Amino acid sequence: MNSLIAKAGVLIEALPYIRKFYKKTFVIKYGGAAQTDDKLKEAFASNIVLFNHIGINTVIVHGGGPRISKTMTQMGKSPEFIQGHRVTDKETMDIVEMVLGGLINKEIVSLINRAGGNAVGLTGKDGGLITAAKKLLPSGDFAAPIDIGQVGEVTEINPAIIHALGSQGFIPVIAPIGVSKDGDTLNINADFVASAIAGALKAEKLILLTDTPGILDKTGRTISTIRSGDYLSYMKDGTITGGMLPKMSACLEALNAGVGKIHIIDGRIPNSLLLEIFTQEGIGTEIVV
Repeated sequence: MNSLIAKAGVLIEALPYIRKFYKKTFVIKYGGAAQTDDKLKEAFASNIVLFNHIGINTVIVHGGGPRISKTMTQMGKSPEFIQGHRVTDKETMDIVEMVLGGLINKEIVSLINRAGGNAVGLTGKDGGLITAAKKLLPSGDFAAPIDIGQVGEVTEINPAIIHALGSQGFIPVIAPIGVSKDGDTLNINADFVASAIAGALKAEKLILLTDTPGILDKTGRTISTIRSGDYLSYMKDGTITGGMLPKMSACLEALNAGVGKIHIIDGRIPNSLLLEIFTQEGIGTEIVV
């Protein structure tokens, strides 16, 4: 009986959040362990379907870097990185498109559909969704920028296809591949694609699933809330470093574009989306203006 009472308490706690977010849009960047562990994949799909059934519009953007590297190796091509960016020649771009737009995207769509949802897979090529420009890396010492091939950064989002799918109850699942104005296919960082799409949709929330509990302070404890104005001080004192720097940059771009709130949460925890959104305490770091 006590366990049943506890379950009822959980539902009562979630009720005001369900009311608050009805008909709102969440953009979720899906990656890390949550994308590789079978039980976590199933939990993620169930969470997305639950959001959809209670009236929350969800848009999924996924990465897939480790799977791309593994496939490249299997095909006899060595992955190469400069300043953390994958060097992407035409052959590599073909592999990226095959893995992201084919294997991973369709796997996520299948997971959500098996859980009772109606998901549709897209890349930035579909419906002119993502226009991008070639990304060049700074080389320093006034030298020419470094060309890393078919790697891009978002210049424009046309959300018409997302609106069309959402109006019919479909859940868009988007691979971070864009097209330049010259028609070149470009590989784009999934965090920045999710940020740009969330901004274009004026989403209520952008949620990044990671392999960390959130942003940690110097003692290793999760910082529950960070205000955008505090970013520079956290960066200068070394609290925000390494791979979290570009994530924070993407988060700030989303806030500046009108996204309500950002959440960085631990995708290694089953049902982490529900725990962050429908409980008072949450489990990760929220980033607000």
